Amino acid sequence: MKSKILLPLLALLTVLFVGCTGQKASPSPTTAKTTPNTTTNAAQKTTDVVTTASIVDNAADFEKAIGKDGEWIICLIKDITINKDITLDGEFKNNRGETQRKIALYEQDNNRNITARYTLTAPKLTINSPEASIQHGTFKGDLYVSAKNFQLVDTTVEGNVYFTNEEAQSTFKMDENSKITGKQELKK
Repeated sequence: MKSKILLPLLALLTVLFVGCTGQKASPSPTTAKTTPNTTTNAAQKTTDVVTTASIVDNAADFEKAIGKDGEWIICLIKDITINKDITLDGEFKNNRGETQRKIALYEQDNNRNITARYTLTAPKLTINSPEASIQHGTFKGDLYVSAKNFQLVDTTVEGNVYFTNEEAQSTFKMDENSKITGKQELKK
């Protein structure tokens, strides 16, 4: 009986993973491994983490996924509301080995056509991960950007965007399909 339920569930998770990342279904999110690589020298200690996608449908899983021990890409599969301030932390590598962090507020098919868009709601989302983006959905709340090269891609921010330093402000990008309903300003 368990195998009759488990196999379709694994197939569904694989399809969601493929749709969210736009890649071939290898490895599936249920079997993927996280591989930390730590480099230490006298001047600096850094940790690079290579991970797979985290597919989330609730606030607790989302909060875990955006933490410093989370995943490089966080894919919503429904609207999520969180009633407290949250922070995107950590430096991650995508599956191509590039520094990147993405909050995917959408689902897509195998041809990368967006099939659903979602809304993430929180009073405040602080972006501490470098090379981060929010893509193809709506964020309701205020964004506080502390990291360099943050991007909005086809995203609406129903709130303000505050930059906590000049580098975060000068490297911020948003495409022509994105909009911010509030103000954008440096707020140290």
